[in-house]
Amino acid sequence: MELSLAHSAQSSPAAAMASSLSGATSARLLPAASRAAARVSLSPSPSSLKCLRSISSSPLTSHLFLQQRRRSIQVPSVSYSGIASPKCAVSTPEQLKSAKEDIKDLLKTTFCHPILVRLGWHDAGTYNKNIEEWPKRGGANGSLRFEIELKHAANAGLVNALKLLQPIKDRYSGVTYADLFQLASATAVEESGGPKIPMKYGRVDVSGPEECPEEGRLPDAGPPSPANHLRDVFYRMGLNDQEIVALSGAHTLGRSRPERSGWGKPETKYTKDGPGAPGGQSWTVQWLKFDNFYFKDIKAKRDEDLLVLPTDAVLFEDPSFKVYAEKYAVDQEAFFKDYAEAHAKLSNLGAKFDPPEGIVIDDGPARPAPEKFEAAKYSSGKRELSDAMKQKIRAEYETIGGSPDKPLKSNYFLNIMIVIAALAVLTSLFGN
Repeated sequence: MELSLAHSAQSSPAAAMASSLSGATSARLLPAASRAAARVSLSPSPSSLKCLRSISSSPLTSHLFLQQRRRSIQVPSVSYSGIASPKCAVSTPEQLKSAKEDIKDLLKTTFCHPILVRLGWHDAGTYNKNIEEWPKRGGANGSLRFEIELKHAANAGLVNALKLLQPIKDRYSGVTYADLFQLASATAVEESGGPKIPMKYGRVDVSGPEECPEEGRLPDAGPPSPANHLRDVFYRMGLNDQEIVALSGAHTLGRSRPERSGWGKPETKYTKDGPGAPGGQSWTVQWLKFDNFYFKDIKAKRDEDLLVLPTDAVLFEDPSFKVYAEKYAVDQEAFFKDYAEAHAKLSNLGAKFDPPEGIVIDDGPARPAPEKFEAAKYSSGKRELSDAMKQKIRAEYETIGGSPDKPLKSNYFLNIMIVIAALAVLTSLFGN
C-alpha cells in the first residue's frame, strides 16, 4: 500500500473521520471488536481528555528520535487495563500474526504510520550497550507503556499511539507490549511502501515503572554539535554511521508540530488538509509514503515548506555521514536494504527473548523457481555457477572428482558426447 499526498486520502469516509482523530476519539476509527475492547480499556475523565488534546491533536505527528524542546509535558491520567499490569506471558506466533493483521486494518483507517514507527523506536532507543543487566540497560522491553516514561519530553504525544494499540493488546494477551510496539513499527514501514523488515519476536516485558530508564537517552533535534550528538547517542546503542544515516531516512514519514517540539511551521501546503488533524511541517511532500525522498529533498533544500532540522542537514555536511546520504539520495534500493537491516537491529536492542533465538512469523520473500539444468550453459569458466545450479550438479560432478564451487574449464558432458562420437567415427572407418 502506498499512501502519498494528503489529498489522495480525503475522498474516503475513513479519511474524513481520521481528520477528527484526537485523544479518546481515536477508538471510533477502530473495527467493531476494537471499539468494544476500547470501551473497557480506555476510560479517561473529561479533564484527562482536555489535557490529551492539548498534547497532540493527531496521532500522525512524528519526530521518530526527535527530542522535544518543551520540558514540561503533562501526561493525562488515562487508565489502561494493561499498562500497570504485571508482565504478560511471552508472545505466541499465532497471536502475533493476528495482531499484525489488525495493525494493518488500523493503519488503513487512521493513517498513523509515523507515530507507530516512533513508538517502536522510542521504546528501543533507550538502550545502553555499556550496561549488561536487563532491564537497566534499556531497549525494547515495553517500558514505554508506563506513565513515568511517557512523561519524558521526547515521548510527548506517544500516549496516542498507546491508545490506538491498546484494544489490540487487550484482544491478544499472548503478545507482549515490547513485541507489539516493534510489530506495529515494522508493519507501519512496510505498509507505507517501505522495505520488509527481517523481524523476530519473543521480547519479554518489564513488570513495573521502577524498571523504566532515566530520561535523557534519546537524541535532540538541535544540539550545538549535531554530528557529535548523533554519534554520542547512537554509538551508545552500538550503532554506526551508516546505520545513523539509514535510520534518519525514516523521517520520510510524518511531520513536526511547533506547539509540541518547537520545530517546524504550524501548517504548510502539504499538511493543511491532513489526513488526520491538519497542520505541522513535513520532511517530504508525500509524508505517508516510505521512499528515499527524505535524502533527495534534504540535499536539494529547494522547498521552504519542507522541514530541515540541524540533525538532518548534518547528514550532508559531515564527511562520513555524507557518503551514505549521497548514496541513498540516488539509490533507493540501497537505502531500503540498509534501512531494513538497521531497523531490525534497533528493534532488538536491549531485548530479552523467550525463546532466546526469538520467534519468526513471516515466511520471507518468495523463492524464485529452480533454474532449469542445462549443462551446456556452463562449458567455460567465464561464468560463475549459481547456488541453485551448484546444488543440481553437485552429485554429477563429485562422481568425477569435480567441485560444484568452481566451474570446470570445459563441459564434462559435452566432452563425453564428443569422445563417443569420435569413437563411433573411428570404429566406422576402421570397420570399412
